[in-house]
Amino acid sequence: MTKGHLRKMHTELDGDKATYALVLNDNIRIPLNEHINKSIALRHTGEIHCRQCGRKIKKSYNEGYCFPCVRSLAACDICIVRPELCHFDKGTCRDPQWAQGHCMQEHIVYLANSSGIKVGLTRHSQIPTRWIDQGAGAALPIYKASNRYQAGLLEVAIKAFANDKTNWRRMLKGPIQEMDLVAERDRIWSLMQENEKQLLDTHGTQSFKHLTDNRVQFINYPVARYPEKVTSLNMDKTPTIAGILTGIKGQYLIFDSGVINVRKYTSYKIEFDA
Repeated sequence: MTKGHLRKMHTELDGDKATYALVLNDNIRIPLNEHINKSIALRHTGEIHCRQCGRKIKKSYNEGYCFPCVRSLAACDICIVRPELCHFDKGTCRDPQWAQGHCMQEHIVYLANSSGIKVGLTRHSQIPTRWIDQGAGAALPIYKASNRYQAGLLEVAIKAFANDKTNWRRMLKGPIQEMDLVAERDRIWSLMQENEKQLLDTHGTQSFKHLTDNRVQFINYPVARYPEKVTSLNMDKTPTIAGILTGIKGQYLIFDSGVINVRKYTSYKIEFDA
């Protein structure tokens, strides 16, 4: 038995195969691919501690934080989920030094096929992690932006022509239908010409550029059997989640009895048995 506070699962790409590790206390990694088709158990001890300040809390917010930290940390500001609302240049960023390392860096705008084609953005260093976390079966970078704000402006414009959400139930029901991401990229570029001109005129010629030499990255997940019906398991209602692990996709563990979003229970203290 291994005990610790849950974190987002660690992911890597080995060729086109996604590999997973359960992370406890930031420093314990338990390889999970080898447990496919085997019995495992996650038991919540009843304790939750804020991932930032460590205080004991009854409820976590924003993937593992206490409420005061959510109100004060730059990592929890609204501009993280809506980059187009960045207020760094106004001098009101919660933590300018943090922003320099996370937001004021080159970002990639991409197309991914998870439950259908969607647009998204991420720091270059988070590729392919971001794609795996979303359960994408294929992804293609289409723009490089100078920072998160510029990437957010591009994403907002593209949302007029493409979806920006993943249907997690559809994503977990089985392999995705193959779609031509290169053709979709070209379609979006043709529709974005006026938007691109406006953005370049307003923010300068260095704000973003097309990515023309990237190939589609395909991703295969360690899934032995997809669920016919997606039933969500809730650790708050059922502290022990146990059964045969039939697969892993996105940040979900797929059991023979249902699925659990590991990321949702960040900072929960658990015991892991296999």
